[in-house]
Amino acid sequence: MLLKRSGSTTHTVVTDFKAEALNEISFARDGAFSLPTERFGELYTRIREEALTALADGPVQKDAEEALLEELDDQIEGLRGRLGEGEILLIENDTGVDWPKTRERRQDVIREGENRFHFHWRVDPPLRLGVYRREA
Repeated sequence: MLLKRSGSTTHTVVTDFKAEALNEISFARDGAFSLPTERFGELYTRIREEALTALADGPVQKDAEEALLEELDDQIEGLRGRLGEGEILLIENDTGVDWPKTRERRQDVIREGENRFHFHWRVDPPLRLGVYRREA
């Protein structure tokens, strides 16, 4: 389960990564589960933090950025698949403070005798996910 705090509520979310969007790394509520944030703190204990970042590059800007977002999504799914009994992931980045963003660097290259761009993408700052376990 992937959760995000929003005001006084902690709720389940799904990834909503879109290369075309202004905020490419976003999450959408799915309505499957929600809990007052105060109650969440009473029921769950933080075990560890996972910091996820991704890198991608290529000759086509949109393709390289989409590969970056797919890599990040795959990492999240991998973490979800390794969660133990009663464990959840909580997004710990704060919107507007340390929210992960896609960063681009363009490099001039000569390909087949012509000047071309090569695009390098990264996620910075990392997406911080807390692994929490429900207390028995």
